[in-house]
Amino acid sequence: MTNRMHNFNAGPAALPAEVLRKAAAELEDYNGTGMSIMEHSHRGESYETVHYEAIATAKRLLGISDAYDILLLQGGASLQFAMVPYNLLAQGKKANYILTGSWSEKAKKEADHLGETYSGASGKDNHYSRVPDFDTIRTDATDAYIHLTSNNTIYGTAWQDFTRVSEWEAPVIADMSSDIFSRPLPVENFDLIYAGAQKNIGPSGVTLVIISKTLLEKTAAIAGDVPAILRYRTHAEKTSLYNTPPTFAVYMLKNTLQWIEANGGLQAMDARNREKAGRLYDAIDESDGFYRGHAHPSSRSNMNVTFTLPTEELTERFLEGAKNKGFSGLNGHRSVGGCRASIYNAVPLESCEALRDFMVAFQKKHQ
Repeated sequence: MTNRMHNFNAGPAALPAEVLRKAAAELEDYNGTGMSIMEHSHRGESYETVHYEAIATAKRLLGISDAYDILLLQGGASLQFAMVPYNLLAQGKKANYILTGSWSEKAKKEADHLGETYSGASGKDNHYSRVPDFDTIRTDATDAYIHLTSNNTIYGTAWQDFTRVSEWEAPVIADMSSDIFSRPLPVENFDLIYAGAQKNIGPSGVTLVIISKTLLEKTAAIAGDVPAILRYRTHAEKTSLYNTPPTFAVYMLKNTLQWIEANGGLQAMDARNREKAGRLYDAIDESDGFYRGHAHPSSRSNMNVTFTLPTEELTERFLEGAKNKGFSGLNGHRSVGGCRASIYNAVPLESCEALRDFMVAFQKKHQ
């Protein structure tokens, strides 16, 4: 296929070409069954094989021990904003939300409807241009849980290291929707991780949840009156087959995870993502201020590169010119403005190099 766009959309985002071709080849006849995987019963052997392969591959890639369960849910990260406090925010406790952008704000706002919360740190005063320094984050052993967002798509910032979160005494919860499976991850330092698939690991429609069995047991006393569909224990006990799962999204998740595994795993993804981001950050840093990165260098994301141009007029010209050259999804979020290149796992290095070349040429023409 030669007419593929350079896809920099923030999500739903680029999928690996090999995964798309595999899905196309199997769309009408999955594995010789004479039916699409979308047509198979979620109680049948064909789909169940896909379902459990997806879970097994995720465990292998992240090195997840038997101390954790993997759940395949629906509703995206937005539903998790509610499920987390429904299951973990006990009366008389406070949930601690570390604010690093719009998505962590939304997560806290949802929890505010269900109980008491506070913010142990916030980057709002610096317009979320950097992740708070670890030593400035206030936590307490009595916190119901501590919630962080690992990568901030709108602002282009990310946590660089998760080693010290193991020092926190309360359960640690992370929204990793936009960078999970992009780099190695110390899962053992977290009690619950959730991620909408539509950035790095598949299309929209399925949400991956990794939850420790110890934490899962604790939810029993808190979520007893919560509707069954909103309890983590419900889905763990039914191996994510309590209700009809998004079967095609799970199939695509499985194929995408196997693509990551076949292409060197998380170490290889990390090296490749750093190289891709480096091309774009070099173009920004070497532009003498023509391009200005929103994120402080110490907090730069390798998934979302955000930058502005000197004027709104130049920004519009840049985006129009980029569109004419076959680039898609470069508009910045309305709260930040400017431009954003989302360069998840499936975005090839060649697309980042093409964008870098366009940025250099545009600057020479308009500076």
